[in-house]
Amino acid sequence: MALAQNSKFVAAPDQVSSELAGESVILNLKTGLYFGLNEVGAKIWEQIQSPKTFQEICNAIIAEYEVSEEECKKDVEELLDEMITAQLVNVEEAS
Repeated sequence: MALAQNSKFVAAPDQVSSELAGESVILNLKTGLYFGLNEVGAKIWEQIQSPKTFQEICNAIIAEYEVSEEECKKDVEELLDEMITAQLVNVEEAS
């Protein structure tokens, strides 16, 4: 899925999550689906507790981890796609 540059991503309201040793687990309350995130995924999840653009998310990851911008964008897009499909993330289109 191509993510629009001006869209904002935010955690869906129908979920609960918990951090465990730097990683996160999320439960979609509608579907009962559990989703596990490694340390970097947990950082992305932390970022989208309030609406963030794709670039804001990538900037936060690049600032904390040794990763190229290209690799970061690829990985963030992949994870956001998975979480959108799992109904854990909502996309807010810019007005």
